[in-house]
Amino acid sequence: MSLLKVNDLKTWFHTRSGVVRAVNGVSFSLEKGETLGIVGESGSGKSVACYSLMGLVPKPPGRIESGTAHFDGQDLLSLSENQLNQIRGKRISMIFQDPMTSLNPYLRVEDQLIEPLLVHGMTDKATARKKALNMLEQVGIQGAANRIRMYPHEFSGGMRQRVMIAMALITEPDLLIADEPTTALDVTVQAQILELIKEMQQRMHMGVLFISHDLGVVAGFCDRVNVMYAGRIVESGSTHSIYYKPSHPYNEALQQSIPALQPKGKELFTIEGQPPDLTRPLNGCSFAERCVHAQDECKRGEISLKRLNEGHYTSCRRVQEGDLKIGV
Repeated sequence: MSLLKVNDLKTWFHTRSGVVRAVNGVSFSLEKGETLGIVGESGSGKSVACYSLMGLVPKPPGRIESGTAHFDGQDLLSLSENQLNQIRGKRISMIFQDPMTSLNPYLRVEDQLIEPLLVHGMTDKATARKKALNMLEQVGIQGAANRIRMYPHEFSGGMRQRVMIAMALITEPDLLIADEPTTALDVTVQAQILELIKEMQQRMHMGVLFISHDLGVVAGFCDRVNVMYAGRIVESGSTHSIYYKPSHPYNEALQQSIPALQPKGKELFTIEGQPPDLTRPLNGCSFAERCVHAQDECKRGEISLKRLNEGHYTSCRRVQEGDLKIGV
């Protein structure tokens, strides 16, 4: 049985400007010990999908319109706030995108680290402090015995991110959601943090949902990848098939946009146009207006994910019908 199985998740925001269909029918699964990447442009619905699972979407204006998210036999979307509190921070943890705004500037690092253990009644305060110190050492913070009594502003960006990772892993969760955990960090620190998460994952055998817009990081870190666009998954498959056998024009365009792959001296590739207005119902493929392969038929009717081969799915109708073959 899958650790997490999400089916037809729809999270919409009801605003004065209209209903924003931020996540519009997303389905995926995650096994124990597996790393699933979710990639796409900003605004594609990556973070909102994961916040929905944690019950962190502000209500109002957000509302989960439909769907299920079964985690170890329980539907997360149907649980009460009290029931969710028994799971969040204990069995499911999250590393947020910006550690400076996620850490409380008024509390010492030690107090924030031990809080999950105390809230869930997992241990007493003295033992929690020992575990917090040990976790800081495991995430590579030098002089942890002294630093644990400091405040977040006394840490560098990379060190704050390590504190966030320590907070997320201190309860040894079954599922870790990492929302762009290496954003704004230099390459060296980024590699150290990813290696740390992977080591912890292997030791705890936990599932990892890894959200990122950095295709290079995802390629070396994830087992499978979901490509999201305009609130939907447009392609899904193993990391190897997503990168070496792309089957959706959006995935192809994303990879062509990677600066390191551009010919030297030539203008960088960009995806023309803008993502669609999510307050309006979309007919046909949501990427059709920006797609160089689009035909009139792509702008009509229902679009759904279909399997091309074992474990590889695409929503591109032309690829599904064998009318189009693409490749980077």
